[in-house]
Amino acid sequence: MNYIEVLPLDKLPEGSQKVVALGVVKIALFHFNGEITAMANACLHKAGPLALGLVEKKYDGLYVTCPWHGWEYNIKTGSAPPGYHDQQALYEVKVENGKIFVSEKPIVKAKHAEHPEKKLLEDLEKLKYQTTPGSCNVLGISSTNMNGAIPRYSTSEAALEKALEYAKSKYGAATKMIKLRDLEFRHCEGYYSQHQNACTWPCSISEMNPDDGMNEVYRAMILWADVVLFATPIRWGTASSLYFKMVERLNCVQNQITIKDRILIKDKVASLIITGGQDNIQAVAAQMMVFLTDIGFTFPPFSFVGWSRGWSAEDMDRNIQLFAKSTYIDRSVKELVDNTVRLSGLLKQHPSNTFNAPLPKISESPSGMEEEIKKSNSSV
Repeated sequence: MNYIEVLPLDKLPEGSQKVVALGVVKIALFHFNGEITAMANACLHKAGPLALGLVEKKYDGLYVTCPWHGWEYNIKTGSAPPGYHDQQALYEVKVENGKIFVSEKPIVKAKHAEHPEKKLLEDLEKLKYQTTPGSCNVLGISSTNMNGAIPRYSTSEAALEKALEYAKSKYGAATKMIKLRDLEFRHCEGYYSQHQNACTWPCSISEMNPDDGMNEVYRAMILWADVVLFATPIRWGTASSLYFKMVERLNCVQNQITIKDRILIKDKVASLIITGGQDNIQAVAAQMMVFLTDIGFTFPPFSFVGWSRGWSAEDMDRNIQLFAKSTYIDRSVKELVDNTVRLSGLLKQHPSNTFNAPLPKISESPSGMEEEIKKSNSSV
């Protein structure tokens, strides 16, 4: 067995860890309880950097937790926690003359075990779309929040229900309503902020918990729907916090464009229903449209319905009475559905397969361009 010098011993004090190069392979070194151990640095899940993970005593020994998505490995054996069968590549370590040497090849090879729960996300991972050239699947997403034990009237949700009923009766559409308040789903945890590849499709959180409520949104919005109607109340001049909670979890959809030049949402049409006691409808619509078009949705002309009675309209009991009787709401919601469903039909006749996403790509980032420049200069 050949050994390669990787680090002076004094550069790895007790209670520390470090990533070192072993030729072209990166190794995570750990020095705990007077023992130095080494394993491959790239996590078996999505290649997260194990040397940057937290080391804690748990289960049957000391484990490092991958900072990207929480996979764990025993720092002495390289094995996954009890009950799991993954094995990280483990290297032998020698210390001679104040220097740390690591075996050139692993003494225990890596093994990526099967994870049955991954099959629960197979439809998302393989993008098993349920739309067809003749389908008319209309999804409504309500982002109003309320206490389920104390239900109240929601103008945005009432308008959305009216829209779905009209789509079903006039166009024979298949309809679904998702109320975000009924779903238990975690906030985006910012894995993209650590590394662009740490934000995955399906969502990293979905992989950790196949029962996360956003999976219902992903399946309905991306795989099933031809048309999506987003409904939100105005909260302090913007869309509801539940809408933004959902939108942050859609970063994994936008990230596929940036990282893999892969557009998940194609030929899907969206429209908006925005209601509030105070005005700011156009600004709310603009903000929502910018995001939704940037992940692939198409909007028809006249693509939102708004309801507001102005800054001084604090008589909310009166607001509900006027809304429920409004001929404007009754007409405009139907016309919104007409515009949206008709555009969906046109897109099905002329699929947008040739459309591109003029968004930033990872290969065009400053670091990516630096690598291209280096390659170009080295070939001269």
